[in-house]
Amino acid sequence: MTDADTVVIALGSVIGTIKDAVDELRDEGIAVGCMKIGCYRPFPAIQLREALEGCSRVIVVEKDLSVGMGGIVSADVLMALNGLPIPVHTVIAGLGGRSISTKSLKQMVRDARAERLIEPHFLDLNMAAVDEELARRREQRRAGPVAEQLIRAVNAIGTKVV
Repeated sequence: MTDADTVVIALGSVIGTIKDAVDELRDEGIAVGCMKIGCYRPFPAIQLREALEGCSRVIVVEKDLSVGMGGIVSADVLMALNGLPIPVHTVIAGLGGRSISTKSLKQMVRDARAERLIEPHFLDLNMAAVDEELARRREQRRAGPVAEQLIRAVNAIGTKVV
């Protein structure tokens, strides 16, 4: 964390990989640090705020996503930094058990420093595959009540609930 202008925050199993990426970036002369949240509740807001006051940006790497809200840890980090002029980037990584590589994390830091991260950022998400799936689903869309389509989608038509 010494002299870090960019700090990557995470909790859990991804910390080891983040530390490796940070070490490699520091060897390249990039002032980046890593912070591990070891206890989520109660959230260490005061300690986090004190530790981050001098940095230029924060990247929160999360392995989960709350639909409609974004990253859960990011929301708590934002509250802890309320009033400070420090941008907080949310990066969702490792969904579905996918591995998180040091190469991807290093690029993520470079992108954040160059202000190229879109919020929320999905690490290693193949947007072409997502666009293809969305187009396929649009082609399959049927008219009619939503409930009927959902029942058809889960193969519940013709079944009897007892």
